[in-house]
Amino acid sequence: MIELRSPKIAIPVVLFAGLLWSFGPLVVRYMDNPQLVPWQYIFGRGLTIFILLNLYLFFEEGKNFYKNYFKIGLSGMIGGSGLGVAMISFIYSITNTSAAVTLLCLAAMPFFTALLAFLFLKEKISLNVWTSIIIATAGILIMALGNTSEKSLIGFVFGLTASIGFSVFSVSLRWRKETPKFTTVAFAGFFCVVFSSIAIITNDLVFFSSSYNGTLFSLHGTLVCFGLILYSIGSKAIPAAELTLLSLTEVVGGIFWVWLPLFGINEVPTTNTIIGGFFLFVSIVYYSLIMRWNKRYIALN
Repeated sequence: MIELRSPKIAIPVVLFAGLLWSFGPLVVRYMDNPQLVPWQYIFGRGLTIFILLNLYLFFEEGKNFYKNYFKIGLSGMIGGSGLGVAMISFIYSITNTSAAVTLLCLAAMPFFTALLAFLFLKEKISLNVWTSIIIATAGILIMALGNTSEKSLIGFVFGLTASIGFSVFSVSLRWRKETPKFTTVAFAGFFCVVFSSIAIITNDLVFFSSSYNGTLFSLHGTLVCFGLILYSIGSKAIPAAELTLLSLTEVVGGIFWVWLPLFGINEVPTTNTIIGGFFLFVSIVYYSLIMRWNKRYIALN
C-alpha cells in the first residue's frame, strides 16, 4: 500500500475520500424507485465492493492475497457482518427519510463506538467523552421528534441501525487490531451478496434491476471502495482523532449535494434536522479535540 508521510498531502487525500462517499446519497436519489428494489441494490453494491477490493488486494499482495481470509477470525466475521448490516440498513433508511437524517445518524457513529467499546472491551469513557455523547444524544432526540410520521421514523431507526453496524465494525478492529481491514470489508460485501440472494430467491424476485439502476448500484459500490482505499492511505500520516473531523465532509457534502438545485433533487432539511445536526456537529468537534489531546486510538470511522 502507498504510504503518505506528509500530513499536507494526506489531509487532502482523506478529505477527497469523504467527498467521494458524500456522493452516495445523490446516487441513490437518481435511481428509479430504489425503495422497490432494495435487495437488488444491496446485491449489486455488495458484489461491486467484493470484486473491487479483492482486485485491489490482488495487485497489492499478489496471488496469495486470499490467505487474508484465513486471518480475519471471529472478530473479522463479526465486524464484517456488522458492516454488512450497516450497508443493508443504509438503503432502507435513505429511501424512507431525508438524506440529511440518514447521514447525521451515521455521524453519531463515534459515540456508538465508544459505548460498545465500553460495554464489550471494557474501555473507559472519560467525563469529557460522556459529555460529548450526551450532546450527540440530544441532537438525535431532536431529529427523532422531527420524524413523527411512520415512514420517516422507520428511516430514522434504520439510520441508527446503520450507525451501530458501522460501530460494531470499528469495535471489532479494536478487539483484534491485526485483523485485515480490507478483507473484512470485502467479507461485508460478500455478506450482502449472500443475504440479498436469499431474500431475492425467497421472495421470487429477479436479481438485476434495470441496466440504469444496475449501473448506479455499481457506481455507489465503486465510490465506497475508492473512498475507503484513499482514506486508509491518508490515515497513515494523520493523528487518528483528526480523522473524525475530516470525515465530516461525507455528511456535509451528502446533505449539500441533494439540496443543491443544480442536481435537480432540491431536498431541503427540516428545522429539527438542522438543529439536531448542529448538536451533533458540536459534539463531534468537541469529541475530536478531546481525542487529539488524549491521543486516543480511533479505528476506521
